[in-house]
Amino acid sequence: MRWIVALAALFAVSMSSSLSAADKPNVVFVLCDDLGYGDLSGLNPNSKLKTPHFDRVAAEGVIFTDAHSGSAVCSPTRYGVMTGRYAWRTKLQSGVLGGLSPRLIEPGRTTVASFLKDRGYHTKCIGKWHLGMDWVKLPGKQVTELNIESADQVHNVDYSQPYTNGSTSVGFDEYFGISASLDMVPYTFLRNDRVTVLPTVDKAWELMLGRPAAMSRLGPTAPEFHANQVLPALTAEAVKYIGERADNARNGKPFYLYLPYASPHTPIQPTGEWLGKSGLNAYGDFVLQQDANIGELLKALDEHGLTKDTLVVITSDNGCSPQAKFDELIAKGHNPSHIFRGTKADIFEGGHRVPYLVRWPAKVTSGRTTNRLTCLTDFFATCADILGEKLPDNAAEDSVSYLPTLLGQPTSPDRAVVHHSINGSFAIRQGDWKLALCPGSGGWSAPRPGQQDTSSMPLVQLFNLRDDIAETKNLEADRPEVVKRLTQLLEAFVATGRSTPGTPQQNAVEVDIWKAGKAAHQPVQTKTKKKKT
Repeated sequence: MRWIVALAALFAVSMSSSLSAADKPNVVFVLCDDLGYGDLSGLNPNSKLKTPHFDRVAAEGVIFTDAHSGSAVCSPTRYGVMTGRYAWRTKLQSGVLGGLSPRLIEPGRTTVASFLKDRGYHTKCIGKWHLGMDWVKLPGKQVTELNIESADQVHNVDYSQPYTNGSTSVGFDEYFGISASLDMVPYTFLRNDRVTVLPTVDKAWELMLGRPAAMSRLGPTAPEFHANQVLPALTAEAVKYIGERADNARNGKPFYLYLPYASPHTPIQPTGEWLGKSGLNAYGDFVLQQDANIGELLKALDEHGLTKDTLVVITSDNGCSPQAKFDELIAKGHNPSHIFRGTKADIFEGGHRVPYLVRWPAKVTSGRTTNRLTCLTDFFATCADILGEKLPDNAAEDSVSYLPTLLGQPTSPDRAVVHHSINGSFAIRQGDWKLALCPGSGGWSAPRPGQQDTSSMPLVQLFNLRDDIAETKNLEADRPEVVKRLTQLLEAFVATGRSTPGTPQQNAVEVDIWKAGKAAHQPVQTKTKKKKT
C-alpha cells in the first residue's frame, strides 16, 4: 500500500540523520495546560499578551507552526507524550481520567522516561500527572476508572497510605506534583508515592479568580494548600532540580525533566502581583505569570551553564479552554485560538493545534520556523533518534522523529497525524487535507454534539487547510476520492496497531472510528414535560 511505502521512506530519512550516541543532551519537556496557540506573541502577531520568555525559546530554536496534541483534552495527550502512542489505542476512548483513577499506562510499556533512564539519564517528573495511579481504597469503596470521580467518591481513598503505579513506576526516579487537573481531588502535593500533607478539609476554588458563580469540585484538601501555590511551587522544584543535577550533567550524566504544568488551566488563579497585568482578564494575567515562570526555568539553565547542551521543548496539551472567556478576550482583540476554529475539546484545529518550540543551541540553528506536520507523540522517537537508538516494535508506535527538521534536513511530506476529540470523534490529516469523521465539533464548540442537531449535516467533514485554515467549507461531496483515501489510511492505522513502519501491534480494545461521529449524527433527543393528570 502507498502509505506503507511512504512511511518506510520517512523512517529511513529519520534514522539516517541520527547523531552519535555520545551526544546526550539534557532534556527538558515543558507541557503547559490549556495554553492557546494564539496566546504567544512570538506565534500570533495580533496577541495582546507579551510573552518574552516563550518568545526567547522560539527565537533561539525552531518554531513548529503545524504541531498537534494527540488529543484535544488532557489525559490522552499526556499518554501520547509519555509513550509515543495514541491514547485511543487504550481503554480510554473518550474524555479524561480523574485524580483518583487507576494507572492508564499499561504494565511493561516503554515510556520516554524508562527509555532514557535505561540509557543513563536521571529522570524526574514535576507537575500535573493525570495518567492515573492506584490509590488504597477504603473497604467496600470504589472510584471511577476512566472518568473523573463523582462527588460521592472523593472520600473513598485512604490518603494516609502510599499509592502504587504512579509516575515512579513508569521510568521516573523522582516525582513531585499533583495527581490530575487542579480542579480534581485531592488538593495536595504528592512526592514520589504519597501525599506530602494529608487532605483533611474540603475546599473548592473559583474557576476564574473573582467570579464565585463557577467553582471547582469540592473535595479533600491539605489545610494550607491553595490553588495559586501550584504554579510557583512547580517552578521552584524544577529550578532546584536543575541545580542539583548540574554537576552530574556537566560530567556526562544527563537528566530528563518532564515538567507538565497545571496552568493556565482552571482554576485560573494568578497570584496577586499578576492581577490586572494583561489588561484582559484573569486568564491573560495567568498566561503572563506562566511566561515569567518559563523565564525562571531558562534562567536556571543559564546560571548553571547548561543552556547549550540542553534540549528544551515547550508546548501545550491542547487548545485553550472556553473557561478563559473567549468573548471577553476577543472583544479586546485577543484570540487564544489565533486564526483557528474551535477550542479545547474540539476536532477543529483550535482543539489540538498547539504551540511547539524546540531549542538546542549545541546542535540546532536558531531563528527558524517549520510547517512540518508534527504530533506530540513524536517526542519519543526524536529522543531515540538523538541517541542513535532504534526503537523496539512494541514501543512508540505512533512516533516519528523530527530530528531531521531540527538539523535542517529534508523530511517526507507524506506524514499523517490522527486527531481525537473529547467525545471520541476521529480526524486524520495528511498534507493539506483534513478529514473529520463527525458532523460537528466533537467537543464544546458549535455545532456541539448532543446539544445541537447535526443529523442533517454530512457525516464527515473534509477541509483543505491550505485554502481554508478556518475550516469553513466542507468539501466532502466535491472530493470523494480524498475522503476514501484518508478513511482507508486511518483504518490501516487502526488495524495494524501503529502508524509507523514495523511489526503490527494490538490495540488494547476494539477501536471504532465511526462510533462517536455516528452518535452525533443522530437527531438530538429533547426532553418533553409530561402533562399533569
